[in-house]
Amino acid sequence: MTAWLPIVGREVRRAWSSGGLLLPVAFFLLVAILFPFGVGPDGRLLATVAGGTVWTAALLAALLPVERLVAPDLESGVLDQFAVRGIADSAVAAAKMTGHWLGFAPPLLAATVIAGALLRLPEAALPALLLSLAIGTPGLAALGVATAALVAGLRGAGALAGLILLPFAVPLLIFGVGAASGQPGALKLLGAVSLLLVAGCPLAAGAAIRMGRS
Repeated sequence: MTAWLPIVGREVRRAWSSGGLLLPVAFFLLVAILFPFGVGPDGRLLATVAGGTVWTAALLAALLPVERLVAPDLESGVLDQFAVRGIADSAVAAAKMTGHWLGFAPPLLAATVIAGALLRLPEAALPALLLSLAIGTPGLAALGVATAALVAGLRGAGALAGLILLPFAVPLLIFGVGAASGQPGALKLLGAVSLLLVAGCPLAAGAAIRMGRS
């Protein structure tokens, strides 16, 4: 734990200092701004699709920082230093996942309030949307770190990351949109999927980091 927390803090500082915070949030808000131009100004239609639009934008925004999560540390030898200090690769992956979530999710939730207004989301529906994102974003962060570990050092890592992450994120998207729209049971299923990803992705990411280091 004494070595784990500094890694989390390092990841949060990197997220806030290297554009990892601003780019996803700016992309997220840009989607919310542009979407009404695509479907028209019909407020009832926008309110109907607002939950799905916000969740899709959040999923795509989560892809943006993937290339900086693991690859720079693998190239610079930072991951080798963690291994020499006896820190398990899965623990490093879990720390990166926590730091990624802390740097990504809170500003995204704040931006959701603005996005909801742009998409004419009723105020009464906003708490359910925020709750679904609060529960689902840890799963997105876990998928992001696992994908980053898998594609680290590969040519065309950004495109590969999208191909790998998006299919695994489909359950989060389906249950997240369902929870945001108040479908019975969707919130519990969203929580179960997110918890499964949070529990399993550090192990997969740790194995990928170990293979990349060797």
